[in-house]
Amino acid sequence: MNALIAAFLRRPESATCRLADAVRLLAAASVIAAGLGWGWIQVAVFMLALLATLIPRALALPGALDTATGAVALVAAWSNVADLYESVPGWDKLVHGALGGLVALLSVILVQRAGALPDGHDRRECQALVGLTVVFGLATGAAWEMLEWFGHTVIDPAVHVGYDDTVADMAAGALGSLAAGTLWFRVGRGRGRLRQHSGHAQQGRQER
Repeated sequence: MNALIAAFLRRPESATCRLADAVRLLAAASVIAAGLGWGWIQVAVFMLALLATLIPRALALPGALDTATGAVALVAAWSNVADLYESVPGWDKLVHGALGGLVALLSVILVQRAGALPDGHDRRECQALVGLTVVFGLATGAAWEMLEWFGHTVIDPAVHVGYDDTVADMAAGALGSLAAGTLWFRVGRGRGRLRQHSGHAQQGRQER
C-alpha cells in the first residue's frame, strides 16, 4: 500500500505523464460539473471515470498508457452526457472495445503487481497473459452489463438494455481486450517497460 501511495504522489517524469495528470484534473472537474448540471447518476458515472484515471498513476504506468486510459474513460463518460451512444452509429461498440480493453489490461497488471501472475519472460507466458486479459475483459464486461440492467430495472427505465446489445457490447470488450493484451504483452514488450518504470519509481522513493 505504501508503494502505491508513493507512486501516486511521485512527480511526473515526462510530458506524457504531465498530460495524464491534466486528464486527471479534467476528470475531477467533470465530477463537479456533473453534480451542478446533470444530477447524481452522472456524478456516479464521472466518479468511475475519475477512478479509471487514478489507478494508472498509483501503478506507476508509463505516461502513454496512463493518458490513454484516462482519456478513453473521460470520453466514455462525456459520450453519455452528449447522448453519442444513441446518436452516433457504432460509437457504443467502439467505446466498449477501447475502454473494456484498457480496463482489462489494468486488471491484469494489477494482479501482476500483487505477485500472482508472471511477468511474461517468454512467449508462452505472454500468450497466457494475453488470454487472461481477454478473460478479464469478458468478466468486467459482464459486470458492467449487470450494472446497466440494474440501472434499467431499479433506477431509470431509459437506460438501454437488450439481449443483442448486451452480447455485442461484451464481444466488443473482448476484442478490445485481445487488442490491448496483444499490444502490451506481445508487440510493445510492455512488461519490460513496466518493470523499468517501476524501477524508476522505486529509485525515486529511495532518493527521497
